[in-house]
Amino acid sequence: MWNLRGGLFSAFLAVSSVTASPANGPDKDGKYWLHSEGISASFIRYGASISNLLIKDQYGIQRDIVGGFDNATYYKKDKQHPHFGGVPGRYANRIKNSTFVIDGKTYHVTPNENNGADTLHGGPDGWDWRDFDVVSYTKNSITFSITDPSGKEGFPGEVVSHITYVVDGWDWYFRMTAKSLTKKTPIMLSSHTYWNLDGFSNNETNTIFNHTFHMPYGGQRVGVDNILIPTGDILANAKGSVNDFWSRPKQVGSSFNDPALKGNCGYGCTGYDTCYIVNRDVLGPYNWKTEGPVASLSSDWSGIKVDVYSDQDAFQFYTCSGQNGTMALKKTQGLHNNRHFPRTIPKYGCAVMEVQDWIDGINHPEWMRESKQIFGPGDKPYSLEATYSFSVKGRHHH
Repeated sequence: MWNLRGGLFSAFLAVSSVTASPANGPDKDGKYWLHSEGISASFIRYGASISNLLIKDQYGIQRDIVGGFDNATYYKKDKQHPHFGGVPGRYANRIKNSTFVIDGKTYHVTPNENNGADTLHGGPDGWDWRDFDVVSYTKNSITFSITDPSGKEGFPGEVVSHITYVVDGWDWYFRMTAKSLTKKTPIMLSSHTYWNLDGFSNNETNTIFNHTFHMPYGGQRVGVDNILIPTGDILANAKGSVNDFWSRPKQVGSSFNDPALKGNCGYGCTGYDTCYIVNRDVLGPYNWKTEGPVASLSSDWSGIKVDVYSDQDAFQFYTCSGQNGTMALKKTQGLHNNRHFPRTIPKYGCAVMEVQDWIDGINHPEWMRESKQIFGPGDKPYSLEATYSFSVKGRHHH
């Protein structure tokens, strides 16, 4: 497990900023590659996004297990913009009515979803629509930065953010920090990565229904209306119910014939697009880096498993109900000349696992999330840390 302490982190940035990378820049496709013993990953400036994550499966076959595009330039051209692997900001997920109140003042941000009913992932020109700067780059780490001007998308105050990715052994670690320089403002970030642990190459199924998912601390979820805006209610995931991933690991597809799953991800939507509360009270004082994981996803077909460790108190799980077979796979993915499985991402062909805080907490003061979501110049910076730790059946275990 990768560990970074505050002082070490500053030293690490200072060292890495003067360490030339092996390639001294991106490859011909605009990707910055990081390599460790077990994984190779590429990142791009657009959205500070992860673009590839390569790992060998239980048979030694290399799999690229994240969604993305072959060339960094295509991310800007793509009209669907599924937030492929990027950092949504300055406020991830949805903001009800595209408004919030800070110290009695009402702010209106730019709506971009549901015919103007809300703002998703920071607005129509949120962070994952923009190019970040590369601050430092070594063979196993990269740091991106962005300066978000005051008033952009309607948010108050200038914000400067740094996103650091590290691959170490079999772990992908990241740290996201953001500092509000001039005014109090909402900040909530995440990594919006699309996963298929079969590398979108399973010759038996092209959905993730065969993946096994477990959230041992996910006994509750944020209640939402039919356009996925939180109502304020925190709901129980009763044992054996469709949202129960806490009592034991279960296959993602195990409840898809249950009528209770219909509407679970919005109006007319069957599946998951759900913010689960991460309740670690049972642990007492805990170290997020070693206790957990908050979520685990695995595939028996590939033998690949990812355990997600995080310091965040919520976890969004989305089963790609919005995909419809129009998004092409990368050249590193998919089956060739197989008429049953075209080289695209089908509905339910992937899962997004976002570490974050309670969604739309800025509009629910009764949840008391203000210190985690509203930041001013006098406050400590916003900070998020997570490790996605990989293992492979018969090859590498934790």
